[in-house]
Amino acid sequence: MDSDQPTLPLAGDVRIPLLGFGTWQATGEAGFQAVLAALDAGYRHIDTATMYGNEKEVGRAVKESGLRREDVFITTKLPPDRVGRERETIEASLAALDTDYVDLWLVHWPPSAPGDSIPVWREMLAARDENMARTVGVSNYNYSIGQIDELIQATEETPAVNQIRWSPSLYERHTHAAHRDRGVALEGYSPFKTSDLSDPVLVRIAQAHDVSPAQVVLRWHIDHEIVVIPKSVTPERIRANVDVFGFSLTAEEMRDIDALAG
Repeated sequence: MDSDQPTLPLAGDVRIPLLGFGTWQATGEAGFQAVLAALDAGYRHIDTATMYGNEKEVGRAVKESGLRREDVFITTKLPPDRVGRERETIEASLAALDTDYVDLWLVHWPPSAPGDSIPVWREMLAARDENMARTVGVSNYNYSIGQIDELIQATEETPAVNQIRWSPSLYERHTHAAHRDRGVALEGYSPFKTSDLSDPVLVRIAQAHDVSPAQVVLRWHIDHEIVVIPKSVTPERIRANVDVFGFSLTAEEMRDIDALAG
């Protein structure tokens, strides 16, 4: 893994880059080109999912990037309609991605049937123990921290990550702290969708650092040690989103952005 980007330690002696590239809705040739552009721009963490229908394109882009497999962190996810077919699903993901393992495999959404979460989680752990995934976690477990506690209590195994929608306007200090206290990394998706990039606070801080409000939002995640996965298929935006390592936010700026959640 490239050492010039900040990473967060996860369970299982795995480090996840704090900045990743989201690929939802990036399909076909455009998806392939977007992932290739992201890797070329310096991203070393690619987030996909069975549900996105683009694992093949992601795998092809990683291969064609010329990077070593161990230098790219790949996440994929188990969709709700594959509950009970976990092993078959991870095998299909590995085949599509053309890799022997993923770095992180997530339960994409909590299973809808009560009590299904624990059997699914046991299957995720089994895949990890068979080296099909270096580590495993969950996504959209944001109804209550009790959903995660249920998995920990049943298996004594903590999800490495919980990937949820996150941005300054959605910031909840207690949610962040609850994850940190349990050793679960918080990973935020859709950082811009719920952000007002014209907000005077973001604009002022962006001007102070000679960057864009979008870059401030990404840096805010990173300085909180929250993994963030912006997505774009526009080469200029892809490059701008990865160009967030030349500045950091002051404690006062962080507090001002935290306060946007009201």
